[in-house]
Amino acid sequence: MDIETILAKGWVTPTDLGPAEYGRAVEFWHARRAHDTHLHAVRDEAIAMIKGWTGRAPRDVGSFGTQVNLDSSDLDLGIGCDVEDRPALLEALDARAVLKGERWTSATSSRLVFSFALEGIEIDLSALTVEDFAVACRMLDQISAGMTREERIAHTWVKHRLREAGRLFDYARWKLVVYAKYCPEFTWVPIPETATAG
Repeated sequence: MDIETILAKGWVTPTDLGPAEYGRAVEFWHARRAHDTHLHAVRDEAIAMIKGWTGRAPRDVGSFGTQVNLDSSDLDLGIGCDVEDRPALLEALDARAVLKGERWTSATSSRLVFSFALEGIEIDLSALTVEDFAVACRMLDQISAGMTREERIAHTWVKHRLREAGRLFDYARWKLVVYAKYCPEFTWVPIPETATAG
């Protein structure tokens, strides 16, 4: 199945790729796993730092946590924080993380997105409402239980192909299809960036 058909379908399976291409996808995915130990260590350190700064325990809400990351991936963590507690959060993160902005999570709620670097890896921290964070955690649990290793491999391969081809909008859109499938309650907006990874 060609890339345009896969994009239109909005999901990919090993059968869609065919045996030869899926074989290349498996090799590519396993090569990504070689970096897991280092990324786990950086993630654990970032989680401890954020918990120390904010008193809130983060969860991996990004592609590394779902094992569909590329080599250049950053780490995406999330916490729950009520809107009325945002001023205190901003104070807690002042001089520790850069506020990238406020983004819509759903039709009625937003999140604050912060960024900082640790050991050369960009850490994005999303402060969702407590209710949205609970929904995100449920989504992650469902992805963990419902998405097969083979689907993760195929999905990662399509990400790689799109990024390699410089199709940044399609790449940004494809990164969200897993989340959109398991969490239609949220508003998933592609954010193409020239240095985007994930």
